[in-house]
Amino acid sequence: MIKQILNRLPRKPSKSSDNREGGTSTSSSNAYTSSRNSDLASNHYANSSGASFSGFHSTNSGLNQGNKISQVVNAKLNGNTVATSFEALPNFRDVPNSEKQNLFIRKLNICCIVFDFTDPTKNVKEKDIKRQTLLEIVDYVSSANGKFSEIIMQEIVKMVSVNLFRALTSAPRENKVLLAFDLEEEEPSMDSAWPHLQVVYEFLLRFVASPETDAKLAKRYIDHSFVLRLLDLFDSEDPREREYLKTVLHRIYGKFMVHRPFIRKAINNIFYRFIFETEKHNGIAELLEILGSIINGFALPLKEEHKLFLVRALIPLHKPKCIPMYHQQLSYCITQFVEKDCKLADTVIRGLLKYWPITNSSKEVMFLGELEEVLEATQLAEFQRCMVPLFRQIGRCLSSSHFQVAERALFLWNNDHIETLIKQNRNVILPIIFPSLEKNARSHWNPAVQSLTLNVRKIFSDTDPELFEECLHKFEEDQAQENEVKSKRETTWKRLEEIAAMKAASNEPVLVSPKATTRNPSC
Repeated sequence: MIKQILNRLPRKPSKSSDNREGGTSTSSSNAYTSSRNSDLASNHYANSSGASFSGFHSTNSGLNQGNKISQVVNAKLNGNTVATSFEALPNFRDVPNSEKQNLFIRKLNICCIVFDFTDPTKNVKEKDIKRQTLLEIVDYVSSANGKFSEIIMQEIVKMVSVNLFRALTSAPRENKVLLAFDLEEEEPSMDSAWPHLQVVYEFLLRFVASPETDAKLAKRYIDHSFVLRLLDLFDSEDPREREYLKTVLHRIYGKFMVHRPFIRKAINNIFYRFIFETEKHNGIAELLEILGSIINGFALPLKEEHKLFLVRALIPLHKPKCIPMYHQQLSYCITQFVEKDCKLADTVIRGLLKYWPITNSSKEVMFLGELEEVLEATQLAEFQRCMVPLFRQIGRCLSSSHFQVAERALFLWNNDHIETLIKQNRNVILPIIFPSLEKNARSHWNPAVQSLTLNVRKIFSDTDPELFEECLHKFEEDQAQENEVKSKRETTWKRLEEIAAMKAASNEPVLVSPKATTRNPSC
């Protein structure tokens, strides 16, 4: 009797049930909020072995009436929540064709549950069931033989958003900018949830690439917001995720032509933030790799928008210290522009000179390698516009005490096209670089640099002996004048030391005669 009376009394709802009710999503247009709420719901499920899935059916309640998920049933016993087992739904081959769409939606809803992968011993069975379900829907999308309906697309984008769009967690990155050259040897951080994320990425890739996906209909759900959140994931430290993102974004760019200007602008903004604010981003190389293929497909003549992108984003990407992480992809993009429009060579070369490293020898070697690729695509007219400042910098590289910098600069003469350009303009170029060549040949500490320098000198002496002799004569005159100035400077210092020694005994201040300063103004 007492037990019956107690059962009739109203019970105070527990905090956990309130959290479950507040953690559901009722709109696919707010996918980010849905993903965060589902994370909270899944964490609660992982902790208490129970969760409410009702929110995932709210969008299509008419379709799913009578098809409620039977895997999780909340039962209350003495105020505690207990969940039954998380069981798999039937295979597609086990249901008639008329029921396959409903089953597909139910499987998508199951896959909206996000588990906690930080503890590998937690919810092992449920994780395996979800992964198997993900694999099944991947096969279903791959073998689909009819256009996907709007309801299906809505559910697909919701499931993908819930699983992929999350806050990226990373290890502390203090001093990573200062240690940029050591990052290549650092072990990448792997996401513990990758066994599920990989299948979700594969599912998204198959969906976007499927001929049954109508781009005009799908663009309502794979919209600008979706693309932006996809781009945010490029900062993931897991290289496997960035590789999938690169492929998915490239397919989206190819299929949804209406999104192309927006995607380019969004990537621009990522570059601007990276260059001028943070200098921290894990996915610059992958974004440049996508842009490389995009630039390759640009129609001629190039639009002004594309030229501005080169000047405002690509060339300034040479500034950050962590350029070794993405230089190969950046160099390819730059070269593609020059090959598309040879008139851009002057702009590119002057941009490289603007950001040329001063004290970083490894970076200088990279710049020289990129410069060779650009010069190989440069025509005579553009070369002549920038050759004076260019070879002033090359002359400084030739006289570098770092043998790799000097050696890489001398390798430019191994390129037939560059050698031809230099020979055609030797009257301007040789006087600029001759002092560096001559000093290398006479006194550089590295034998390989000396040998390469002698080969370059021989090229000039064989091509134009008169010009070579003229430059040699001027070099010797300049050296004699420099030695004379050096001798006068040493004489002046010696006289000052003698005067100081004479005055030291009498404690008188040492005054320099005005005649001494006017006599040797060069000193």
